[in-house]
Amino acid sequence: MTVVNSKEFASHQDKYFEIAMDEQVFIQKGDNMFLLIYKNIDDMNIYHEASAYDEVLEPDDDFHRAFSAEEFREKLIEVIDRVDKKYAN
Repeated sequence: MTVVNSKEFASHQDKYFEIAMDEQVFIQKGDNMFLLIYKNIDDMNIYHEASAYDEVLEPDDDFHRAFSAEEFREKLIEVIDRVDKKYAN
């Protein structure tokens, strides 16, 4: 385990990235500690084909509650205007 302050870490990031491949590296900033974690991207399986996220949703019982992006935008503007008027004074 290695503990380093944030200034030292910022000055020598490559060194601590290398160390993190073999052991835990804690970065201390004030009263906070951050843990630097090494993960090999190939092992994480975070990159997927776009088709993995393509999902066709069938209408369900709540379909009647759906609204378009434009309707959402209009409703959002109305809410923001109401909040702005309420707290503007």
